[in-house]
Amino acid sequence: MTLNKLQALLDLLLAENKFLRESIQQSDSGDAFKVAVRQWVENYSKERPHLNKCCESGELRRHDFSKLNWKDVAALRMMDYLDHAGIKVQDPSLSIKEVISDPFGQIYEAVKTGEYEFRVDFVMDMIMLFRQFSGKLKKSVPTKEKVMEWIDRHPSGLDPEIVAIRKDNRDRIIHKFIDMMDKGRIKDAKFFFEPGMSKHDKYSAMRKWWQTRLFHLRFAIRDPEVLIEMLDHSLAKKRIRQLRRAKVAGIPTFVNPYYLSLLMVDPEKHLKGADEAIREYVFYSKELVEEFGHIVAWEKEDIVEPGKPNAAGWILPSSHSTHRRYPEVAIIIPNNMGRACAGLCSSCQRMYDFQRGHLNFDLNRLKPKTSWPERLEQFMEYFRNDSQLRDILITGGDALMASDKSLEVVLDAVYNMAVKKIEDNNQRPDGEKYAEMRRVRLGTRLIAYLPYRVSKDLGSVLRDFKKKALKIGMTQFVIQTHFETAMEVTPESRRAIERMQSAGWIVTNQLVFTAGASKRGHTNKLRKVLNELGVLTYYTFTVKGFKENSANFATNERAVQEQMQEKVLGTLPDEFLDDIANIGLNAENSKAILANIMKKAKLPFLALDRNVLNLPGVGKSLTFRTIGITPGGKRVLLFDHDQTRRHSPIIKKMGKVTIVESKSIMKYIEQMEAMGEDPAEYESIYGYSISRSEAVMPVYQYPEYEFGVTEVMTNLEL
Repeated sequence: MTLNKLQALLDLLLAENKFLRESIQQSDSGDAFKVAVRQWVENYSKERPHLNKCCESGELRRHDFSKLNWKDVAALRMMDYLDHAGIKVQDPSLSIKEVISDPFGQIYEAVKTGEYEFRVDFVMDMIMLFRQFSGKLKKSVPTKEKVMEWIDRHPSGLDPEIVAIRKDNRDRIIHKFIDMMDKGRIKDAKFFFEPGMSKHDKYSAMRKWWQTRLFHLRFAIRDPEVLIEMLDHSLAKKRIRQLRRAKVAGIPTFVNPYYLSLLMVDPEKHLKGADEAIREYVFYSKELVEEFGHIVAWEKEDIVEPGKPNAAGWILPSSHSTHRRYPEVAIIIPNNMGRACAGLCSSCQRMYDFQRGHLNFDLNRLKPKTSWPERLEQFMEYFRNDSQLRDILITGGDALMASDKSLEVVLDAVYNMAVKKIEDNNQRPDGEKYAEMRRVRLGTRLIAYLPYRVSKDLGSVLRDFKKKALKIGMTQFVIQTHFETAMEVTPESRRAIERMQSAGWIVTNQLVFTAGASKRGHTNKLRKVLNELGVLTYYTFTVKGFKENSANFATNERAVQEQMQEKVLGTLPDEFLDDIANIGLNAENSKAILANIMKKAKLPFLALDRNVLNLPGVGKSLTFRTIGITPGGKRVLLFDHDQTRRHSPIIKKMGKVTIVESKSIMKYIEQMEAMGEDPAEYESIYGYSISRSEAVMPVYQYPEYEFGVTEVMTNLEL
């Protein structure tokens, strides 16, 4: 942006706000100007007792929070800007990491001296702040009809037109593979053509191979040049250059043929951009390529040294096979094929581990080692002797990358550990007993990435485990998956979901709220399509990470806007909460149960998920207030921990968490416009500067024990 543009916007800010212009003229210093602004806002807040409490205490109590109107929110932000004027914050997205937030002081200096320390994004955000306070920027809550119109903009992978396109894509890829095999470019000991086979016979053979997970892993695209070829050289030159740079930087390419078939090559006009959320996951951004090799762990508790407490205070038995944030739940990453995935998501929360080599796509190296059984036994002993643990999440990588036998070994280990916990408790008095196992989860994206993995044999493993685990008190069996868009929901993934549910496991979904997935109506369309298949939505995550994920980042303000303006359409009335709370014990009928609830409640979908951000400290939350803005226009958010769930006691020592968003709101809206969206539909994002975390739905809460659990926390060192 030119200096003239910056000056024009600053002039507009002053022209629209007579008070600002006159106060700057009458003040002999920036401090005096800030005093005048403070007095102006205080005169308003004194007439609003609930707002005054928020301003004075710095806290957002739920009772007061619910009373804030649109103008109150703007007034609160102005006071927070003043209260935190001059704070220095770390912005990892910049080469100069430390920046100062002092919006009113910087505006004063610019007007008085003609020298600008800020950018256009900053001034635009300030213009919108004062328009919100004056009433010019409206909250613009959409009607139900408008929200449904947004939903209908987005196709699903189950639409007949999309199904037909994917079949054509599959055949195109198959014919390219046949040609590559005929030319000797691909050789495989398991998948090969017999001499003399006709082209038709080769096609028929590969169609059969296509139905197997092993084919898609062995024939996964590992080189950018092959990826370009498989997409019929349809990629833009800029994207091709980026793919090649990613290879040089050391970022692995791994796209299995099935998932590749979901990408549009030459879509009709009405389908352009329909696969944007998928493309964001396959293609790497300029920022990711530049940062790879320098990425640092976002979640500090993921940095583990055996025998030493992590950031959450937990002492863990392994540096990279176990993770832990909360008292009740632990994550286990099996040291086998479960460390890999069927593809690499560009926004992967474990890109840090791919960079370190702990996660990779060298599938031969990831076969179970002789040491794994001993290590697994060590982990189970750790879990057995933990006083609060009741929930184990087996993930990766991807839990379902492991073979049925390997997965069965891990599940049996969990079962045996749970039995021993019960036996140990028989020797403990009431009130001193340890928490017993109630929930087991498998974290997998393969239902979306490679649904052929979900075989009848896998269903048998899951069914058998649940049958015996129910007898010892476990009641919650969850497949925790990740669909990013309704375009990933295909006939194949639908069949995989049905097999999981038939085995008695509920399927829940976690969505990463990337820029492409944050289009108006996009997330609601995914909720609707998944609910119709009996899948429960669990989390909607703000993209985490620093500069490496800035291209895919949708601001937290957009997440709040989505929650308040779109997701609200699926709010489940209290009278139906009991109907869904025990769905885990009747997972086989998930589809019918959700359909019945939606029909009785007259809802197009069920908003059971929570919008949250994984904090770089400990835990998940969307409780924040905006306390500053950088000269580049990025907002500074002060997060508090989610008070609706139990945390490690360390959060009392940690306090609140300050985060500088990796993109300004102006840049985000411009990105949406580049994707074909109407920027006017997003403008009210500027006004969402505070938030409180939603409460956990009863269906996701742990069942109560019939005995008293000790309050002592083991394996904890603060």
